[in-house]
Amino acid sequence: MLNLNTALETLSITRTELAREIGISRSAMSTLCNHGKWPATLDQQDLQQRITALLRERGASAATLAALFETASTLTQAADAITPKELDMLLRKQPLYPATKKHFRLFTDPFGELTDSAQVYDTPDVRYVRLALAQTITSERFIAVCGESGAGKSTLRRDLLDRIQRESLPILVIEPYVLGLEDNDKKGKTLKATDIAAAIIRNVDPQARICQTAEARYAQLHRVLRESRRAGNRHVLIIEEAHGLSVPTLKHLKRFYELEDGFNRLLSIVLIGQTELEQKLAENRSEVREVVQRIELITLDPLDAHLEGYLKHRLEAVGSRLDDVMDKAAIDALRTKLTVPSRDRHSRSISLLYPLAVGNQLIAAMNMATDIGAPKVTADIIKAV
Repeated sequence: MLNLNTALETLSITRTELAREIGISRSAMSTLCNHGKWPATLDQQDLQQRITALLRERGASAATLAALFETASTLTQAADAITPKELDMLLRKQPLYPATKKHFRLFTDPFGELTDSAQVYDTPDVRYVRLALAQTITSERFIAVCGESGAGKSTLRRDLLDRIQRESLPILVIEPYVLGLEDNDKKGKTLKATDIAAAIIRNVDPQARICQTAEARYAQLHRVLRESRRAGNRHVLIIEEAHGLSVPTLKHLKRFYELEDGFNRLLSIVLIGQTELEQKLAENRSEVREVVQRIELITLDPLDAHLEGYLKHRLEAVGSRLDDVMDKAAIDALRTKLTVPSRDRHSRSISLLYPLAVGNQLIAAMNMATDIGAPKVTADIIKAV
């Protein structure tokens, strides 16, 4: 689903009206809005220009116009499908009360922060990401891991760092600070290529005095990476909140990745961000095509069919059993509650079955079961929270 949908609703323009104004059928407009598929017999760029011009005349802001043809995130679609209050209740952080721990014979929160790599639940998506990240240890890769908030992206980053430390591998990890990071300087602070170069130099050679001019700094960067690589080290640059990176910085990162010493690349790059990063790296965005051709984009999907296995795994990790906490009907109710029906009959339902949301919902249900004295969580309790 494109952001065009939200723009049309905000400006009170119907799809039928827009289709008529730009000269395509109503069904073609629905296909475009819902699935991002352009009419094959018409020029896509011309249609985009006409749509943009029409919405500009109707008062659309520059920010709205810039993102019209990008894909809306899952949470944005869910927010469109249900009320803000309902969405807030689905995603709100829930504490596990001491009485609840006692009631269910738990000593710790089964859905709290992971403390061991064995606690990571391997769905096919997670397994692939772990393998892709592990390859940065043995060869240079350029990877973007995208997913909704709470999908488990940062957990997989910690899993990689834990392995490097646990096995004492000769890997130098560079993680630039991203506090206040935004993709433009009006909203926050952009992370520029010169900042990234300085972060790499500081990590690889802490004693180095960083050159001030851009040209000298990049030459220094190449030199310290080359010397470190020849000494037997590998280097992994990890940028969290990468959806806040500007397009120019994304293009510069591609050039960082291309730094070489003979046939050896000198730097792996891992970008971790929410679905806005996926939109920035869309194949139809000509300004990032050189990046798209070199980066591997991996998206963490919701748990969906793996929900029961995930719940069983997390509870067993803290010495409990799924059957002792909730019944089968409650699992189905949880899946239903975190699957939001789309308002558009042509679109699929929106799944919010991400680890963080699942944990919050079940903890709220466990707290309620404790309050009412129920031995375990039932479907009715899931529906009531």
